[in-house]
Amino acid sequence: MARPKAIELPDGTIIPILYEDRAVLAIDKPAGWILAPESWDRTSRNLHLALISGVKGGDFWARSRNLKFLRFVHRLDADTSGVLLLVKNPGAAPAYSRLFATRRVEKIYLAVVQGVPKQQNWVCRLKLASRRDEVGRMKTDRRRGKEAETLFRVLQTNRDRALIEARPLTGRTHQIRVHLAESGHPVLGDVLYGPVSDNPQPATGNRPPASLALRAVSLAYHDPFHKRTIRIDAPVTEFCQRFGF
Repeated sequence: MARPKAIELPDGTIIPILYEDRAVLAIDKPAGWILAPESWDRTSRNLHLALISGVKGGDFWARSRNLKFLRFVHRLDADTSGVLLLVKNPGAAPAYSRLFATRRVEKIYLAVVQGVPKQQNWVCRLKLASRRDEVGRMKTDRRRGKEAETLFRVLQTNRDRALIEARPLTGRTHQIRVHLAESGHPVLGDVLYGPVSDNPQPATGNRPPASLALRAVSLAYHDPFHKRTIRIDAPVTEFCQRFGF
């Protein structure tokens, strides 16, 4: 049985499959979908629940792979698109979760930010903590915050914005977004940490617009089972063009 190279959800959302082996499946997560436990059904846009429903319902993309299990081992913000790694059996989950927990996964993001940074390269090491007065929002906190480190590099500039490569060395919630905002260059479309830009692409049907200019474009790790380096890349052309690069 031929395996489709994309997942089609009941609402018509098409999710490209970027990489697959016996243990993992990597997808190009669309913006506007949250990653929450399967039991969290207070929204129709819980990606994990949608995928598990497809597995349990015997949708063709899952049935053709004989999938019985699928779980994410790291997170992307709801409005962030790009490479998301999923494990295909419960026995593999601990090994891949450890890769992320022990910082043995190289992660690369692209961000379009407001303004043009003065530096071509810089490092932000501001510690991060949750805001007590606002659930779901982070802040910098030198005393109580957790260690966070992100490497930034300017790739292109265009008038009053810049295309940035971000390499987070830690995995704190909203790390890239907070570090860029604190650097004076918030991500375009970031409603939590910076001014909201005009959406470059209108919403269609019941799909929310992908307004946050942040995309996970690459993951690389030494596979614990295959004993070789795996690099998974997501397309970048459409993202760059949408924001004028």
